[in-house]
Amino acid sequence: MAVHVQPAINAANDFIEEELDLRARSIEDHLSADILTLSCNLLGGLDDFLRDIVEGRDPKRDRLAVILTTHGGVIEVVHRIVDLIRHHYDYVEFIVPNHAFSAGTVLAMSGDAIKMDYYSRLGPIDPQVERDGRMLPALGYLAQYERLLHKAQRGELTTVEAELMISGFDQAELYAYEHARELSVELLKSWLADFKFKNWTTTQSSKTQVTQKMREERAESIARKLSDSERWHSHGYGISIDVLRQDLKLLIDDFGADQELNSRIKAYYYLMEDYQAKLGIDAIHSVGRFVPLHRQVP
Repeated sequence: MAVHVQPAINAANDFIEEELDLRARSIEDHLSADILTLSCNLLGGLDDFLRDIVEGRDPKRDRLAVILTTHGGVIEVVHRIVDLIRHHYDYVEFIVPNHAFSAGTVLAMSGDAIKMDYYSRLGPIDPQVERDGRMLPALGYLAQYERLLHKAQRGELTTVEAELMISGFDQAELYAYEHARELSVELLKSWLADFKFKNWTTTQSSKTQVTQKMREERAESIARKLSDSERWHSHGYGISIDVLRQDLKLLIDDFGADQELNSRIKAYYYLMEDYQAKLGIDAIHSVGRFVPLHRQVP
């Protein structure tokens, strides 16, 4: 499944897109960063559109702020997006005004900083895998198969469950799901350690010097917790800023605490949301470029 450009609908919409440019510039001025908005699902082909937009931005600052709203997508697409923006920008932060679930959470975790407010939500890292033309969350299938496998090892499997294990799970698909889960964990571990934790130099309690191994171990612990389907129960479970800070010990910036930034983000986000709802589209936006996309659910 891939994203596709939605043809322009009405030239009168130019006025709204010019207003989006003005509001995006106000955030850029406040953050001293370029703005790139991804209000879409992270499916195949999106990385190609983004490459065109990012490479076409001239001049560029050395900082990028990505305003991200997504239900998720394909982890390989996320990998290419991160490679793309890191090639062009030294510092990348993610602003989540509403939600960034699944692969969107993995993408947000690649930032040097993450900005949320009390209403924002990230989610469990549950990568999407294509099956029969649909994008399905992998962790649910893996959790069910592993549950049955453990029952079989204990000799507790019913006849119906045994038949389900034999005919209900394709081994090649299970391998793809396991690969997607482990790739998500490995990428999140690497990006957290290299970017989010790069300025973590001493422990808070004992003031011990932090090594790269310590950063990686902490990053892997967070990645494993976020990929634990038993902990979160649902692919679409929303994880708040308080849970991320208190339970996962992640430093998340509260943009709501900055009144001026909060006002600018909301003014931009609400206009973007209303415009997309009017057109029935997903979209990518950078100053001077608004790309409407066919709306697809991962």
